[in-house]
Amino acid sequence: MLFNAEGKVFVARRVNSPGQAWQMPQGGIDRGERPAQAVLRELAEEIGTGKAEIIAKSSRWFSYDLPAQLVGKVWNGKYRGQRQRWFALRFTGDDGDIDLDASGHPEFNDWKWVDIDDLLRLIVPFKRAIYKEIVAEFHHLAGPPASTTG
Repeated sequence: MLFNAEGKVFVARRVNSPGQAWQMPQGGIDRGERPAQAVLRELAEEIGTGKAEIIAKSSRWFSYDLPAQLVGKVWNGKYRGQRQRWFALRFTGDDGDIDLDASGHPEFNDWKWVDIDDLLRLIVPFKRAIYKEIVAEFHHLAGPPASTTG
C-alpha cells in the first residue's frame, strides 16, 4: 500500500482487466529475495519508480484463490491464487516519477491516488476480503504524516 504525502493510496488499473477494476501494486518474491526487497523491486517494475520507504509490514501473510473462471487463464496457468505479505510505504517522489511503461511491458494502463476508505469499492471482488483486512491494518497510516517539528 503506497501512500503519498497527503496520505492517499496508489491504485492502478490492470491492462488485462475489463472495466474499472483497480488494485494496488503487488508481485512475487524471487528465489533468495527477502519480502522487503521484493516489494521495492516490484514497485519499480510495476510503476517505474522505487522512490518509497517502507513504514509498516502486515502482521501476517494473506492468501486468496482465483475465481474459477480465471484459473488457467492468468499467470500463464501456473498458479491458482497467491499468498502475500503486505507492506505500507510512503512515496518519496513526485507524480512525475511514476511511469507505468518503464519496464516496456506495462501491467497497468492508468493510475490514481484515492482515499483509503474508497479502496474496497474499486477493487475486483475476489480480492476484497484481503483488501478489507489490509485497509483495517494500515488505516492508521492514512492521511498526511505527523509533523516532526514542534
